[in-house]
Amino acid sequence: MKIKSPKDFWAGLMFIGVGAFFTIWALTHYQMGTAVRMGPAYFPVLLGGLLAFLGLLVLIEAFAMEGPKVPRFSFRPLILISVACVIYGYVMKPLGLVLATLLLVFVSALGGHEFKWKEVAILFLVLIVFSILVFVKGLTLPFPVCPAFMETCPIR
Repeated sequence: MKIKSPKDFWAGLMFIGVGAFFTIWALTHYQMGTAVRMGPAYFPVLLGGLLAFLGLLVLIEAFAMEGPKVPRFSFRPLILISVACVIYGYVMKPLGLVLATLLLVFVSALGGHEFKWKEVAILFLVLIVFSILVFVKGLTLPFPVCPAFMETCPIR
């Protein structure tokens, strides 16, 4: 047998592995229950089984259809996006939602293969307006919008 689509082959194996792991974990650590009285393992087992089944379909497709090769793995996006999330978590309270989101968006965008200041700035503006409207105004979550060192915040 020849693998015609290495990308689909590895994706299928990954789906099967993750699905099987969660299915086995749920079955060994929780009670399954019945369809009428579902136990805590019922939903994870169904989702894990479905993921493993879809992985099997993708794996079979890797032998049947031509597809792209697996691209070279790059650590830069993984590291920069992870660092951006950690920075966001640490600076949210002292710097506020606006500056923390600014750092998150710009550091994450540096992980991409094409960084354009204008596009990233527009993304930041849309994201901060959405975040303020939904989380601060709509859900009234107590996020600090402005930095702690500012006496009066223009965004209320």
